[in-house]
Amino acid sequence: MRQGEFRIRRETRLRRLTIFAKGNLDVRDSLHSLRIGGNVVWNGINEVVGARFAQTRARVRHEVWSRSDALLESDGAIPADLAGRLLPLGPVSLEAQWSRALFEVDADAIVLSIQPDVMTHLVRHRRDRYLLCPSNNEAWAEADRRWLRADFGAVESPDAATSMGNYERIVGRIRERTPAPILVYNVSSVVPGDSIHCHEGLGDVLSTRIRRFNLALVELSQRTGISIIDVDAIVARAGADRVKLDALHLTAEGCRLVAEEVVRVLDDVGCFPPVDA
Repeated sequence: MRQGEFRIRRETRLRRLTIFAKGNLDVRDSLHSLRIGGNVVWNGINEVVGARFAQTRARVRHEVWSRSDALLESDGAIPADLAGRLLPLGPVSLEAQWSRALFEVDADAIVLSIQPDVMTHLVRHRRDRYLLCPSNNEAWAEADRRWLRADFGAVESPDAATSMGNYERIVGRIRERTPAPILVYNVSSVVPGDSIHCHEGLGDVLSTRIRRFNLALVELSQRTGISIIDVDAIVARAGADRVKLDALHLTAEGCRLVAEEVVRVLDDVGCFPPVDA
């Protein structure tokens, strides 16, 4: 191989940007891929990265998240009475629910979401006090459903202030070992079919709960310097009827718009080399 050939190959070698994404369908669909009917309709953040930064590719490592309080309580060890049960939990596996990878991973950027705290309901073991996300429990064996009812009690979902207190602790733990930028998705407050015009006596309907969490996330950003991926604003600008499939899921276009915002923020915080470099 001639020296010039080696120099050209070396200069065109791809740079890898590692993103650790801890969240559910919102971060997975926009950053990794979106499948509808078994077909890939959005192939993830590299569709944006490749177009803007030709010599860089993102490696996305995604892990599901049950909720902030469960993450903070986890010591990484799955309780013994769970380890022996074959529970069809879907993507919210026991390994993911007890994972400590977020506090141990080496990544160039970390992406989180407030969606789990807004939406996910957990139960607590009456004796051992651990939290569990009983995902897909309607498909469990009858014996496991009886065990769930007998051994666990419902847990009240956190309010916005409690949740953001948890996130502040999570951000602090991450920053104890890495200076990697932390990006957090908020949630679109547009709920299809929501036509409420008087809230007297209703308490917090879903759209109101989302707005409270989104505002609390802004206050968290003010305190900690985390970056917000403003899904609520993205959907509002594009039009919810066009880019939302339901209360939580985005279309391929919606995923693209969110991925473009992630790339913009990552570029702004210095994760990409200059385009002319």
